[in-house]
Amino acid sequence: MTKKLSLTERAYRQLRDDLLTCRLVPGAKINIKDITETQGFSLGAVREALSRLTSEGFVTQDDARGFRVTPISIGDLTDLVRVRSDIEGQCLRRAIEKGGLEWETMIVSAAHRLSRTPTRDPREAGRLNEDYADAHAAFHHMLVAACDSPWLLKMREWLYAQSERYRYLTVPLAHGDRNLTHEHAQIVDAVLARDADRAVALLTDHLMATARLLIDPHSTPGSPYAQLVIVADRAV
Repeated sequence: MTKKLSLTERAYRQLRDDLLTCRLVPGAKINIKDITETQGFSLGAVREALSRLTSEGFVTQDDARGFRVTPISIGDLTDLVRVRSDIEGQCLRRAIEKGGLEWETMIVSAAHRLSRTPTRDPREAGRLNEDYADAHAAFHHMLVAACDSPWLLKMREWLYAQSERYRYLTVPLAHGDRNLTHEHAQIVDAVLARDADRAVALLTDHLMATARLLIDPHSTPGSPYAQLVIVADRAV
């Protein structure tokens, strides 16, 4: 039997999804009244949800009563990817050291599911397919699932969520000759071979390649998503 979610939890999940997918634009002021009217949440539920999202770093409180979407910037993205690569790399090393056959099997299963899921939304080509987002999160989670440090895993999960806002922006951009399925497969092969150095290096390259799509917007001139990052960077 599915547990019924509270109004506050529903508001939190909806707003978090809107933040991760940039439907709530980075840097924009959040109109609480509009949210209550269009989505049917109570004022109290929305405020509680926004307070929780503030503690998670997705929202900032700019005065006694107002909330704003946390801005994005090239500088923030660069720092975020470096820190995430470091933390996720540590998690992966410890997972390779501790993980057993069941862990390996779950990685292969997660990678297979990811490879068979379309990246873009079939109804709207410029948006990320939500099923792919779920499969991608599951794959990265499974890579480090055998890590024996709960604190490292908590930090990795938080950094992953922060990275998602940027990754959604790369969907409409040209990815050139990049083959994501091949990148994921290479990481899996290195993990199964218990080659921690190679696995971490491939993971780092994988994360950096995604960031470069936004760090180098000249590769996709005129893209409104690239321009959004440029504007956000200038505003900081």
